[in-house]
Amino acid sequence: MFTGIVSDVGTIKTAETRGDLRVVVETAYDTASVDLGASIACSGVCLTVVDKGPGWFAVDVSGETTSRTAQGQWSAGRRLNLERAMKLGEELGGHIVTGHVDGVAEVVELVPEGDSKRIATRVPGDLAPFLAPQGSVTVDGVSPTCNTVDDRADGTRFAINLIPHTQKVTTLGALTPGQPVNIEIDVLARYLQRMEHYRAKAG
Repeated sequence: MFTGIVSDVGTIKTAETRGDLRVVVETAYDTASVDLGASIACSGVCLTVVDKGPGWFAVDVSGETTSRTAQGQWSAGRRLNLERAMKLGEELGGHIVTGHVDGVAEVVELVPEGDSKRIATRVPGDLAPFLAPQGSVTVDGVSPTCNTVDDRADGTRFAINLIPHTQKVTTLGALTPGQPVNIEIDVLARYLQRMEHYRAKAG
């Protein structure tokens, strides 16, 4: 489990196909404290550490994962929002995040608002029912709040507000229109939808 609070921005050093894709990520983490087999969220994707060294760790990214995540994310030079798995008793500063991407959305608008930045993103239709104003969502592994949700003819958009700190310590401050981002819906919304499905069947 994760919280959506990014603790480092890493950079992909190499990405090499070996059956699966072996990705080596440069990081500021003390990798001596990272166990082989540990989980690290990489821009919202929970991956397992399979190798490591001073200042880097390696993960294997399956074809299923590359097909379900933002295009171009697993290429050399790409910056990734990193979060180590939370430990029992730690402060939950964001919301409960599983590291399982539900879909890919597209950035459609960026508007400065004071020192902050408002980012509007268009989501696939199957994810729209899970978004609500002031609800939680995960964008490339970051836990912002949905300020607004707007259902339009061309799809549903939600907007988030990035304060200067979030722009500085994550990759979201560098987003551009047209860029794809990984989306994970709130796990509570997912369970509520499942419950509603069975309630409707019973009725």
